[in-house]
Amino acid sequence: MSRDRLGVGFVGAGFNAQFHIRSWVGVRGADVLGIVSRDRAEDAAALARSLGVGEAQAYDTITDMVADPAIDAIWICAPNFTRLEVMEEIVEAIESGKGELVGVACEKPLGRNAAEARRMLELVERVGLLHGYLENQLFTPGVVRGHDIVWSRGAALTGPPYLARSAEEHSGPHMPWFWDGELQGGGVLNDMMCHSVEVARFLLTPPGAPRDVLTPVKVTAHTNCLKWQRPRYEAQLADMSGGKLDYANRPAEDYARGVVEYRAADGSPRIVEVSTSWCYVGAGLRLSMELLGPEYAMEINSLDPGLKVFLSREVVGDTGEDLVEKQNAETGVMPIVADEESEYGYTGENRHMVEAFRAGRMPDETFADGVAVTELLMTAYMSAEQERTIPFPPPDLETFIPAVARGEWNPGRDG
Repeated sequence: MSRDRLGVGFVGAGFNAQFHIRSWVGVRGADVLGIVSRDRAEDAAALARSLGVGEAQAYDTITDMVADPAIDAIWICAPNFTRLEVMEEIVEAIESGKGELVGVACEKPLGRNAAEARRMLELVERVGLLHGYLENQLFTPGVVRGHDIVWSRGAALTGPPYLARSAEEHSGPHMPWFWDGELQGGGVLNDMMCHSVEVARFLLTPPGAPRDVLTPVKVTAHTNCLKWQRPRYEAQLADMSGGKLDYANRPAEDYARGVVEYRAADGSPRIVEVSTSWCYVGAGLRLSMELLGPEYAMEINSLDPGLKVFLSREVVGDTGEDLVEKQNAETGVMPIVADEESEYGYTGENRHMVEAFRAGRMPDETFADGVAVTELLMTAYMSAEQERTIPFPPPDLETFIPAVARGEWNPGRDG
């Protein structure tokens, strides 16, 4: 099967969905034709039309969008707590004879826990759709190029890499639901470590090899709420959420670190070190990755781009994010990420998903990868709660819900 063009519909119209839509300027063979959202569908559709990436229109329901024969694939960019419902509605529409979908792509994390992630995979397989897991950091130009060079030169001559480090840090999410442990499924560990564990695993994996060439055997993790339980910042969250967030009594972790120990096919160890934070104060979002081997190393820092500007204190203007995502300042020496959609991997991942769906094949990252990532995250929560290293896979993984997602975690009270 090969399609000349792919008609794509988005479920969700928030910050993340708009990143995807803007990236479509660099995507060939597909058009953004539909948006479903509770309150911002018209805005997202207008954005797509203004960019010339498709004659997008707003639909009242997911079923209506699936039923339109112009829609070939769905991108799920709705909030974490709605994704399973979204997938269920897509499947119900297909099973009732509506639509001619070929594939579904879903943003990270695939589920708020292992059971939800597993259910997402079961549903998409039940109706025989192609499926892609949207992990943008695997498609950042630096990761793609660095991975290729390290394996073709360093690893080929001196042996495979043995240690990958990955970190994502910024000053906190845009929307209140991200901060809610129940709605989001956790805190920064669930929100951002899903990126870090997968990109580090990818860096340690030989090009073209399946993920099972590395077997996870142990997970060790630690979580805390370092900044946002301080009274000043608790008040900021309460104000931002209209009083819904109460970090004195129901916080989520704003800091998490972890180690995942893998075994290669020959029994030799591979180590992943990850760190994530909502309490980083710098120019803006910082992504950093390292890969180390016997006689080589690579490193990436998103706040060390080729372009920087200096703005004196006389330059006064409105606050915003026109220089870098999660921007924290408007003056001084500021890094500029000239093309965020490309540099953060959205353009590359959407090109890949579109090409795979048009060709009738599975993408390199599928819902199965999303399940594997979620299982590692849940094991990390187990480790942090029990304060010990957890062998992987642990028993009761499928039924485990982190304490933070149950509203039963409070380091300010328990510590």
